Amino acid sequence: MTDDQLELLLKAQESISAAKLLMDNGFSGYAASRAYFAMFYIAETFLEGEGMSFSKHSAVISAFGREFAHSGKVPVEFHRFLMEAQELRYSGDYATDDTVTPDQAKEQIGRAAKFLKLAEQLIGQLPPVKHEKNP
Repeated sequence: MTDDQLELLLKAQESISAAKLLMDNGFSGYAASRAYFAMFYIAETFLEGEGMSFSKHSAVISAFGREFAHSGKVPVEFHRFLMEAQELRYSGDYATDDTVTPDQAKEQIGRAAKFLKLAEQLIGQLPPVKHEKNP
């Protein structure tokens, strides 16, 4: 695992933690958005390992599907998870009403955690999470 891949996976791990906090406090839309970003960072991690980098979300999602899901390197469901999460992210970030349900947000958080587990199996394990103590 390269340093860049490690940083992306740590960012994904933090996004999952943030999504859980948001969910626990009633912010389903924002929780779904953070879960999407976790999956997005993981997709970037896979692409980084192949020397690929993109500036647009759509390009990352497309390349991940082409290079990893459709080629059989990862189960195709992870590409679907990423695409569906992106759709909910738009609702969570831009809709003016509560369009993301708590169940949808929980599902996205679970998928992001599953995606991270896959990345750890295929790319490398993350160091244990250090919890800071409050003063």
